[in-house]
Amino acid sequence: MKYYKTLLIWSAVAAIIAMAAVACGENLDPANSPTQVAPRPTLTTTTDTPSATLSLAPTATHLLPLPTYQDGVLEVHGGNEWLNSEGLKIADQTTDNKVVLVDFWTYTCVNCIRTLPFLKEWHAKYADNGLVILGVHTPEFEFEERIDNVQAAIAREGIGWPVVLDNEYDTWRSFGNRYWPAKYLIGIDGQLTYRHFGEGSYVETEHAIREALTEAGWDVSDIPIGNVNSVDRDPVADRVTRELYAGYERNYTQSGLYAGQDQYYIEPDSTREYVDDENYTSQQWYLQGLWTNGPESITHARSTSNLDDYIAFQFVGRSANVVVTLSGTEPYDVYIEIDGRPLKADEAGIDVIFGEDGRSYFTVTEPRLYAFLETPRFGEHIVKLASDSDDFAIFAFTFGANESGI
Repeated sequence: MKYYKTLLIWSAVAAIIAMAAVACGENLDPANSPTQVAPRPTLTTTTDTPSATLSLAPTATHLLPLPTYQDGVLEVHGGNEWLNSEGLKIADQTTDNKVVLVDFWTYTCVNCIRTLPFLKEWHAKYADNGLVILGVHTPEFEFEERIDNVQAAIAREGIGWPVVLDNEYDTWRSFGNRYWPAKYLIGIDGQLTYRHFGEGSYVETEHAIREALTEAGWDVSDIPIGNVNSVDRDPVADRVTRELYAGYERNYTQSGLYAGQDQYYIEPDSTREYVDDENYTSQQWYLQGLWTNGPESITHARSTSNLDDYIAFQFVGRSANVVVTLSGTEPYDVYIEIDGRPLKADEAGIDVIFGEDGRSYFTVTEPRLYAFLETPRFGEHIVKLASDSDDFAIFAFTFGANESGI
C-alpha cells in the first residue's frame, strides 16, 4: 500500500485555509513576541474563524494603533459559566469607575502559565484600587471545556480573580483575538487603552494599568511598580524546538507534520503498530508500539508490562512539558529517559518523582500540563516517555529556554 502523506496534508490544507495557523508554545522573544494559537481546528470554512497567521516575527504590540470598538463588542458574550465570581459585565465595571484587564488564557498553555505570577502580583496590588482582572478561559483542547478541570487548575495555580468559560469562542471572536495569552486593558470610557500578545513586557503593561487607573481617579502613586519585564532567557539559546502536537487535526496542516513516521498519515482514527528506527529530527516525534491517532491526541492502544511502547523526540532547549489526560479513574505513571538514561536530580521538572530504583517518572492524576524536564544548561537531547497504561494520551509537547522554570 502506498503512503498518501502528501495528498492528505494538501487536501487538509485546502479544507482549512481559513483556519488560524497560530499555536501556544515557546516565544521567539519572550519579552514581546505574540504567542500564536489557533482556535479549535475545523474542516469547514467560516468567517468566524480567524484568518491564517504565518509569521512568527516579534511584534511590539503596544506600538500598534488601537482600534475603536462599537458599544458591546468589548464584552463577555455567550451563555457562560463563571468561577470565582457571579457573572459580570465589563460595561458595568467601567461604569462603576473600574479598569478591566481581560486576559485570554487556557490552562494547559505554557505561555499562559508563565504570565500568572505577574497577574497575581497586579491583582494583589490593584484589586482594591480600581482594577478588575477578568480571565477569559478559551480552551485549546476539548477536555479544557469541562468546568471541573478549569476549577482544579484555578485552585492549583492560586488564581483569585473572576474567570469565565468561553467554550464556544464567543468572547474570543468578539474581541477579534488570535493569541494565547492576550491582554486587553479597558478604561472607564469602555474603550481599549492597551493590549499585549504573548509573554513579556510586564513593566510596560503595569505602567498602562497605572495610567488607566490614574485617569479613572484612583491614586496608585504609593504602590511600587514591578521591575521584571520578562523572564530571563538562556543567553546561549539561539533556537528552541517548536511546540509538537499529537492529534491529526494539527498534523494535517501546512504548519503541522509533527509526526515523524509515514504510517501516522495513512488514515485518521486508526490503530497501528509503529517501529522506531531512532532516526530523529528535532521538529517531530516518533512512536514505538501500538498507538491510535485521534483528532487531538495520540493514545497508547494496549496495556503492557515492561514499558515496551514509547514516544520519543529530539529537542533543543532547556525544559520540556507535556499535556496528557486521564481518561479513566486510575492514575498511571509515565517514565522518562533522557539520552538513554533516567533523569538526574538537577534535570527533573517540578512534576518528576524518583523511584527507589533510580528511575524518573511522573504520575498522571488529572488532565493538565506536566513539567517533566528542566536541564541546567541549554542543549540538544533525545527524550523518551513510556507508560504501560492504555489511558496514556498525549496532546502536545512544549519547550523552553528560560534560565529557570517551565
